[in-house]
Amino acid sequence: MKILLVHQNFPGQFRGLVPELIALGHDVRAISMRQETVLAGVANTPYKPARSNGKDTHPWLGNTETAVLRGEAVASVVRSMQTSGWVPDVVLGHTGWGEMLYLRQAAPGARLLGLCELYYQAEGGDVGFDPEFPAPPRLAERLQTRNMHLASSLLSCDVGVTPTQWQASCFVPALRERLRVIHDGIETDQLVPDTSAWISLSRDGLRLKAGDEVVTFVNRNLEPMRGYHQFMRALPRILAERPNARVVIVGGDGVSYGSQHSSGESYKNIYLNELRDQLDLSRVHFVNRVPYKVLLSLLRVSAAHVYLTVPFVLSWSMLEAMSLGALVIGSDTAPVREVIEHGKNGLLVDFFDSQQLGRMVCDVLAEPQRFAHLREAARQTVVDRYDFKTRALPAYLALIEGRQEAL
Repeated sequence: MKILLVHQNFPGQFRGLVPELIALGHDVRAISMRQETVLAGVANTPYKPARSNGKDTHPWLGNTETAVLRGEAVASVVRSMQTSGWVPDVVLGHTGWGEMLYLRQAAPGARLLGLCELYYQAEGGDVGFDPEFPAPPRLAERLQTRNMHLASSLLSCDVGVTPTQWQASCFVPALRERLRVIHDGIETDQLVPDTSAWISLSRDGLRLKAGDEVVTFVNRNLEPMRGYHQFMRALPRILAERPNARVVIVGGDGVSYGSQHSSGESYKNIYLNELRDQLDLSRVHFVNRVPYKVLLSLLRVSAAHVYLTVPFVLSWSMLEAMSLGALVIGSDTAPVREVIEHGKNGLLVDFFDSQQLGRMVCDVLAEPQRFAHLREAARQTVVDRYDFKTRALPAYLALIEGRQEAL
């Protein structure tokens, strides 16, 4: 089959799927905003919106106009492909940025599959969850507007895919019926525990290994949506009670989700400055972003891995940490509790209770053997429910080949 993958930052969530489709003999191509002519081993055609948002656009319509412009650009690329003789049988694309909006019109004969990560909610979601970051006025209307291109894209697809049951539950019932829950998948055969693992923090002259009191916190960017502020507020207690503890924080200074702070200052520095006088910074190591192999080694040596999030899309890093045998201390928020059962395969804490988080981390560092069984159970959970080859791949292939319809 001719399969077209659409994702502004291709391969994105399709990184594991691409080589499998190629190995099966499918003719795979991609459309993205990246400029490379070949990505993940397939031909990539870049697209570029015709213009930026208009100055007089209603402020609630900023995301919607961007989505329309991107959808228009992608549809134009698809039409050009077909004019040149390459007509897709299947299009699998991310619906979040508008790229799938007009593919029903541009490729009427194709089977359309949409990756649907999120549908915004006025209650129970990320917006307004944290009192430190109050919801804007008329939140429900704003979010209904923001959902317009997400709903339209899904309605144009034959089937939608979303990674977790909680993410599916965010969609209104009429849209939920069009969804299949399929996680992107974790390569558990590659992400295995290794008690001989170590990492070197060369700038600080440190070598950390399994068995050391290493506390890890990982995010693409250090920001409140992923609980960075609450983690930082737990550190004074952890560092005071565990004098041998080392804290390694992975993440950039930007903003992946939510809004930038009104001051323009990075959230990393805002909360570091708030707590600077209470911290022994010689034992807190900010390493920015690191190569993937280094990240895996870090998670393998972690004695306590903290993962916090408001109700939002679940990070790969949490499931990867579990597959590597890390002991995850997660926030008792959706969709974390969909994966972690407190005391069974990890530990859960109140997102807002930094003292509880600090106490839990100290307990884990003080008595690692008491919690060792959680590491084994964590890995087994990911193997059983989220493995790429045995769970995600067969489900995706069934959809692509038309052997499985929407629920």
